[in-house]
Amino acid sequence: MAGLQGRVAFITGAARGQGRAHAIRLAQEGADIIGVDICADIPSMTYPNASEADLQETEQLVEKQGRRMVAMKADVRDYHELRAAFEKGYREFGRVDIVIANAGIIRLGEEEDFLTEWQDVIGTNLTGVFHTVRAALPELRAGGRGGSIVLTSSTAGLKATPSLNASGSAYTAAKRGLVGLMQGLAGYLAPEWIRVNTIHPTGVASGMTMNPAMSALMEQAAAGGQNAISGMQNALPLPILQPEDIANAVAFLVSDEAKFITGTAWPLDAGFTIR
Repeated sequence: MAGLQGRVAFITGAARGQGRAHAIRLAQEGADIIGVDICADIPSMTYPNASEADLQETEQLVEKQGRRMVAMKADVRDYHELRAAFEKGYREFGRVDIVIANAGIIRLGEEEDFLTEWQDVIGTNLTGVFHTVRAALPELRAGGRGGSIVLTSSTAGLKATPSLNASGSAYTAAKRGLVGLMQGLAGYLAPEWIRVNTIHPTGVASGMTMNPAMSALMEQAAAGGQNAISGMQNALPLPILQPEDIANAVAFLVSDEAKFITGTAWPLDAGFTIR
């Protein structure tokens, strides 16, 4: 790839998983990072979010690549908090070229408070993505250099899993909603050479998937029970992808080699959606 020397990427959910992998991979290509994460648990969810120590570790890993990272706590559901975090990073670097709206959550297990669970997932996975884009868009456009926006959707954004569960339904609705958001932004921003795409990963090893709550669902499904992961299987013989697999694809998508790619919904799914 041509490299991303001198460019700056704004990444949400940067403390671990895909967000961390994106930060490290883009730093390897020469980009500096503005990275945020909530670094706090959400009571309606059934697994822990990343910690401040996780975010600090991401910062250290970026620095090992010879690049800088401004790392801050921010909840994507709170636009003003997120905008303040972005502004701090922007003051440090003086530019932004790439936006990766990656933060996302889902409740694993039976619902308890369907209204809260719906609102928290929609607030993070859809509204939070909108907040992320709008937090950085004025400076991205003002730079006059074009840019790349990547919205992290899911295979659920292309192919819904049967469910009445509030969190699972909200997850699918949010991830499908990102496609519409992406298409509108891509068409509007194309004359400014700002490209917008969604990525749609299958299961990826992360804090969302590697935890006791997910293990319980997998055991239930293996015993013949019906839940959010029943029947979910990739076409390729890969049970789960690694965060670096997704980061490698995103590094291409935000590079100059993909300068003609916009308005696309890219399945990074090991063939999941063709089954």
